Amino acid sequence: MIRRLVRALDQRSGSAPFIRKTLRYLFPDHWSFLLGEVALYAFVILVATGVYLTLFYTDGTTDVVYHGSYVPLQGQHMTEAYRSVVNISFSVKAGLLIRQTHHWAADVFVAAITLHMLRVFFTGAYRKPRELTYWLGLTMLLAALLEGYLGYSLADDLLSGMGLAIGNAVALSIPFVGANLGALIWGGPFPGKHEFFARMYVAHVFLLPVLIATLLAVHLLLVALRHHTQFKRGPRETERKIVGVPTFPGQTPRSLGLFFAVAGVLFLLGGLAQINPIWLWGPFHTFSSTNGAQPDWYLGWLIGALRLVPSFDLVIGGYTLVPNPFWGGAAFPLIVFTFLYLWPWLERRWSGDDAFHNLLDRPRDAPGRTAIGVGFFTWVFLVFVAGSADRIDVLFNISYTSQIWAYRVAALAAPPITAFIAYRVCRELQAGEIVERERTRAEREAVAARRGAETA
Repeated sequence: MIRRLVRALDQRSGSAPFIRKTLRYLFPDHWSFLLGEVALYAFVILVATGVYLTLFYTDGTTDVVYHGSYVPLQGQHMTEAYRSVVNISFSVKAGLLIRQTHHWAADVFVAAITLHMLRVFFTGAYRKPRELTYWLGLTMLLAALLEGYLGYSLADDLLSGMGLAIGNAVALSIPFVGANLGALIWGGPFPGKHEFFARMYVAHVFLLPVLIATLLAVHLLLVALRHHTQFKRGPRETERKIVGVPTFPGQTPRSLGLFFAVAGVLFLLGGLAQINPIWLWGPFHTFSSTNGAQPDWYLGWLIGALRLVPSFDLVIGGYTLVPNPFWGGAAFPLIVFTFLYLWPWLERRWSGDDAFHNLLDRPRDAPGRTAIGVGFFTWVFLVFVAGSADRIDVLFNISYTSQIWAYRVAALAAPPITAFIAYRVCRELQAGEIVERERTRAEREAVAARRGAETA
C-alpha cells in the first residue's frame, strides 16, 4: 500500500528523489540531541494552548467590578484583563487546564533551550561551520525570555504588575535614553496601561511567536543543511562520515514518541501541579505588594542580579548618570549574552583552530573551554540562586541580608575555584585514559607474544 501511494505521488509530482533522500536522512543517535526536540515540541504545545486562550482573553484595562464565580474576589475592582484570566481559570471549560499547561510549556521551553545551549557550549558544537546556527539558538533564547515575561504580565495580577514595575525601573535606568525609552514602551508614565497592554498583547500573541517560529525554522534548516555533529565513539565516526539513524523507520517513531511524551507530561503538569495562581495574588494596584509572589524561574537570574548589586549610582556633577537598577537589570544580562555571542570567535582566536568540525568534543577533551564554561555558568547560577533569597528568608528564617552578602562573596570567589577544579578534573581524566590505553596495549602485546611463543 505504501509503495502504491509513493508511486502515485511520484507520478503526479516527481518527488520520489526528494522523498527518498528525506527518508534516508540520518539523525544523531545520542540522548542529548533530543533536548532540541523537547524545545520544539514544547513550542508546539505553547502555540496550540495559546490559540485556545486567545479566544477568551481580553486585553482591556478599563476598571471593572468582579462578580464572577470566585467568591473571594467578588466586589473587588480590577482590570478587564485580570477578570478575563480569572474567568478562564474558573468559568471556561478546560480553561485552567489549558492555561496551566501553557504556563508549564513556557517553563519547559526555556529550560530545554538552556540545556541544549549548555550541551552545544561544552561539546564545541558551535564551531565552524555552525556559528550561525548557534547564534540563531541564542537569539531564540532571548526571544523566549521576553515572550515569557510578556506572557505572564498579560494577566495584570499583582505578580505581573510588580514585574512590570521592575522592568520600568530598569528601562528608565539606561543612560541617556532611559526616560524616552520608558515613555515609548509604556505610552507615558508607568503604569500607562491603555497603550502598553495593547502593544504587549500584540507582541505576545503575534510578533514574538512569529519571530521564534522563524528562528526555529531557519535553525532547523541550517542543522539539516550542515548535518548533525556526532561524538566519536569508534572508528566509524569521522569528520567526513555521518553516522546515525535514518528518518524512517528509525527516527520517526522515536520522535513521535517523544512528542506524545512531552505533550502528556505537560498536560499532566497542567492538570495536577498548580502554577501561577493569580486569584491568590489578586489584581495589581500600584500601592500593593506581597512577599509571596515570585516571577517564573527563568527571570530569577535577573532578580538575583538586582539584589546583589550594592546601592551604587554613578553620579557626575550632581547628575545621576547611571542609576542603580542598570547594573543588575541591564548590564549583567548584556555581559552574559555578549560573552555567549562572542565565544565562538574568542575561542577561535585563542586556539587558532579555524578548521571545519563535525565531531564533538567531550568536556574532558577541551579542559580550557570546560574550565571557562564551568566558571562562567557558576557565576550566573549563583546570581540565579540569589533571586530566591527572600523566599529562603521566609521559609527557613535565614537572614536576607546575610544571604546577600554570602552570595556576593561566592559570586566573586566560586567561579575561579570551580574553573580550576574543572580544569584539573579534565586533565586527570585525560591522564587516566592514557594510562588505560597503554595498559590495554601492553596486555594485547603480551597476549600476542604468548600466542607466538606457543605457536613456535
